Amino acid sequence: MTGGFKKVLAAGLLVLMGLMVFSPGFAQNQPKAGPGKININTASAAELQNLPRIGPKVAQRIVDYRTQNGPFKKIEDIMKVRGIGEKVFNQIKDLITVGEGK
Repeated sequence: MTGGFKKVLAAGLLVLMGLMVFSPGFAQNQPKAGPGKININTASAAELQNLPRIGPKVAQRIVDYRTQNGPFKKIEDIMKVRGIGEKVFNQIKDLITVGEGK
């Protein structure tokens, strides 16, 4: 490889890496939720899937849990749902609410 080709290749790789890092959803820890918080007492399973690390099965478990047990009183209560431990909670806690001002 010539020196010029190496420079072009390196520059191309940097651009590609930059695009990957800044594309939505590339990093698993990157929040998927948009502006405003998701109310875990009223959100549908589809809406809950906008949260990081919440797939279809866990989203349905959240809906099922609140149907069987009533509304969540505080956001920490979501950890009572199977599949949501402290690690997942720490990634979603700033993106969820149980209602106005809570």
